[in-house]
Amino acid sequence: MKCPNCSSKDIGKIGSHQFYCWGCFIELTVNGGKMSVYQVEEDGTLSSLDDLFVEEPVAMYTQA
Repeated sequence: MKCPNCSSKDIGKIGSHQFYCWGCFIELTVNGGKMSVYQVEEDGTLSSLDDLFVEEPVAMYTQA
C-alpha cells in the first residue's frame, strides 16, 4: 500500500479497514472500494482531508 498524500510505503494497519502513514502521520480508511483520509489532531480527533484528494481508485494506492 502507498500513501496518497506522501507516497510513502511506511503504512501500518491499525484496524480491520484502517491504516496509518508514518511518513506524513495521516489515517486512511478503506471501505467498499472508497478511501477516506484523515489528519490526526493533537487531541486525538480526526479531521477529514477527503476534499483535498481527487476521487481516484483505491487500487492505485494498494499496489505494492
